[in-house]
Amino acid sequence: MTDGKTAKPRKGKKAGDAAHRLRIKVRAYEHGVLDTSVKQIIDTAARYNATVVGPVPLPIDIKKYTVNRASFIDKDSREQFEMRIHKRMIDILNPAPKVIEALTNIDLPSGVSIDVKMM
Repeated sequence: MTDGKTAKPRKGKKAGDAAHRLRIKVRAYEHGVLDTSVKQIIDTAARYNATVVGPVPLPIDIKKYTVNRASFIDKDSREQFEMRIHKRMIDILNPAPKVIEALTNIDLPSGVSIDVKMM
């Protein structure tokens, strides 16, 4: 049943407006290398006048390992190691084909992994 009221439009999106988004997730073990590669990605996108949102820092994944120091007797003597994986997320709104081509040709240091999704 309708009582003459119109539906309220949602915030942020208009009807028929499909905004494309390029979501880039960057991971590395060292935060310094990660920050320089993120800056390089943002500079590349800014060179082609793309709208960049971020970098957004994501929670750090910490993997902890406990290992016995000796192989036979000393059960009480152990070592603990941890690996920290630092992550950042960057969104590029309505990317032009030149931006996508420039980002695929970018040269990043080793130890940095990138996941790219088109949303």
